[in-house]
Amino acid sequence: MALSVKSVLRSGRNVVSVLRRRSFHRSAPAAVQVTVRDALNQALDEELERDERVFLLGEEVAQYDGAYKVSRGLWKKYGDKRIIDTPISEMGFTGIAVGAAMAGLRPICEFMTFNFSMQAIDQVINSAAKTYYMSAGLQAVPIVFRGPNGSSAGVAAQHSQCFAAWYAHCPGLKVVSPWNSEDAKGLLKAAIRDDNPVVFLENELMYGVPFDMSDEAQSKDFTVPIGKAKVERPGTHVTVVSHSRYVGHCLDAAAVLAKEGIECEVINLRTIRPMDVESIETSVTKTNHLVTVEGGWPQFGVGAEICARIMEGPAFNYLDAPATRVTGVDIPMPYAKILEDNSVPQIKDIIFSIKKTLNV
Repeated sequence: MALSVKSVLRSGRNVVSVLRRRSFHRSAPAAVQVTVRDALNQALDEELERDERVFLLGEEVAQYDGAYKVSRGLWKKYGDKRIIDTPISEMGFTGIAVGAAMAGLRPICEFMTFNFSMQAIDQVINSAAKTYYMSAGLQAVPIVFRGPNGSSAGVAAQHSQCFAAWYAHCPGLKVVSPWNSEDAKGLLKAAIRDDNPVVFLENELMYGVPFDMSDEAQSKDFTVPIGKAKVERPGTHVTVVSHSRYVGHCLDAAAVLAKEGIECEVINLRTIRPMDVESIETSVTKTNHLVTVEGGWPQFGVGAEICARIMEGPAFNYLDAPATRVTGVDIPMPYAKILEDNSVPQIKDIIFSIKKTLNV
């Protein structure tokens, strides 16, 4: 049967349409989402497999799979010699870990929460941080201290402190504070490979949060350099600098303000010490305004250090208004939820401070 010209053309268009749809589906695969918990688990697994000197110790890290399941499956895979359950004695097992690092191993020392690291702070500061200097560079201490840091939910004053400023105050330590899954995986792998003691500050409320992971980040060779910040959102009106969980708050505040014509440049510090001051200065010279956001207390905090460094450096001459800090409230953390919510930065607090800085 003869086909009309119209039917042939219609048929051709249908074929092209089908091919386009197939091409579209082929070229845009769904992004892989990985929780921060699983990203940390991947990093631990890959580094344990890569280097037999690496081992993990801490309370409940082995048979219980970790208090927050970060070490899930590792004890079954690597056994008692590589994944070690310890007694509830931070001073004791931290000292063991530091000694093991001095003897040539590469321990990962988990604190169930960094609030408990105060029991072991002499080992972290006096034994780990200072030995390389005191030995004139002869004795390295390649160790990672890791665990959840900062406020969680409903755990009150003794379990809600941010230790970023505490440990960043001490020369000899590197202090890392990841936000998303790529940060967590890349920075933990870099910390384990580093020959210096690294304090790795996670956040309990971020463990279950999923983030897109690039193909590059899923590679076993993926690392994030320690000491380098990342611009999470480019902008022109104000520089907003944060770390850990509050990077997300800053991005949410920036999305709200963008609807009002205010473009925020959000910088994820990633590393507290050494601090990437150059990236902050570069941003401030463009935006002429600075707001810092953190969950810790205001006095002598991370934001205070950023403000001081900007004031002392060349970027100060570019500021059109005083820098503003958004911090936790200067009190021990209350237990009641409504008081707790008002003791840590909320998105509305960040928006208020940005508008105050811009005088709008």
